[in-house]
Amino acid sequence: MNTATSTTTSATTISLNDSFLSRRNWFDWVFAALVIAGGLFAFTRYAAYMDVYEKGILIGTVPAAIWVGWFWRPLRSLMLVVASFSLLAIAAYDGNLARAETVFWLKYFLSSQSAILWMSVLFFMSTVFYWIGMVAPRESATMERLGSRIAWAAVGMALIGTMVRWYESYLIGADVGHIPVSNLYEVFVMFCWMTTTFYLYFEDQYDTRSLGAFVMLVVSAAVGFLLWYTVVREAHEIQPLVPALKSWWMKLHVPANFVGYGTFSLAAMVAFAYLIKQQATETQWRKLTPLWLLGFALCFVPIAFRQRGIAEAGGSYWVGYALISSLIAAGILLGRRRIAARLPSFEILDDVMYKSIAVGFAFFTIATVLGALWAAEAWGGYWSWDPKETWALIVWLNYAAWLHMRLMKGLRGTVSAWWALAGLAVTTFAFLGVNMFLSGLHSYGTL
Repeated sequence: MNTATSTTTSATTISLNDSFLSRRNWFDWVFAALVIAGGLFAFTRYAAYMDVYEKGILIGTVPAAIWVGWFWRPLRSLMLVVASFSLLAIAAYDGNLARAETVFWLKYFLSSQSAILWMSVLFFMSTVFYWIGMVAPRESATMERLGSRIAWAAVGMALIGTMVRWYESYLIGADVGHIPVSNLYEVFVMFCWMTTTFYLYFEDQYDTRSLGAFVMLVVSAAVGFLLWYTVVREAHEIQPLVPALKSWWMKLHVPANFVGYGTFSLAAMVAFAYLIKQQATETQWRKLTPLWLLGFALCFVPIAFRQRGIAEAGGSYWVGYALISSLIAAGILLGRRRIAARLPSFEILDDVMYKSIAVGFAFFTIATVLGALWAAEAWGGYWSWDPKETWALIVWLNYAAWLHMRLMKGLRGTVSAWWALAGLAVTTFAFLGVNMFLSGLHSYGTL
């Protein structure tokens, strides 16, 4: 008995004393070496084109990428695949942008627009397979697993498209080249892959894929807007930056902002799943009024585009968009019992909701501070009560209050879920509505 206890204690001590570095395997070290080599190559080749701040960002990116890849190991493979195909595309261009129309791999797969179109198709396919897995009586695990893998592929194509678009902008001209986070088209691509990546992390941590059906709905909705914006506004065309955006601040402020937007949207869809599970056994439709009114409101919001006169070439598109959305919402309500049975426990749903908002709030706070510093440099003042700034503050206050009520007052359950879901409306208006209905210093992505 004493020997067994001693052995157990010894094993526990060894486990507790294992350092972070000692737990690394050979792939971790190969990955780290490749990231360092890539950083050194970029620095030696492009340092002459960078100012001191951009050099600092590049140097800081190397250990950050290594840590992220070590923290969540699936990202190692993702980053290596994205880097490999991005370099393959750059080699195929051979410094000539016209080759995008003549080289097979560029034309159909690896040019930025081709990769982003593949991203769009894959996100739609992922959503479909997640939902088949949700409602199918058999092979549901296989369908959900397929939906998850397709989501990974979509994230990969989004990142490849982003990296190649960055290179393409410099092929147009040195004064045009910029990181692709400067307009609505580019940030919608970022929103799609960032939201999906955070969801895939929670999927892995909680060992459940059933939430993918809900989260991928908001991603597919964003893809639907992106496709309309591409066709009607030809937004995929790379344009020179306006003077205020020619700043290294953009490389930090915009990605931090969209970590917030993505995780807030993720939390809202988890909250929607929470409410569906909660109302699964309800048989009286009048008691489901809040849910079907919510579905009605969300489905027909796109018709607001017609009221702005911005749908000259896409009015019927938005009608179809709203009809498809209404059918999805109706199907969810009608099949809520089967759906609820597949969803994880209330405790897991609540925990994912909380962690998503906590991460989003931290990054949104950083983005707001960075935005104030950028504004001081560009316009001479930290805060000007511009519509975008005002609504960013409203978003921040909303989630600050949510977190305060949870941590200080123990907010849980129905109120917490409805609040998180309402936050999606506030966030959407700050992200997109300001560009539609208001104007100001931030009107770079007007519709």
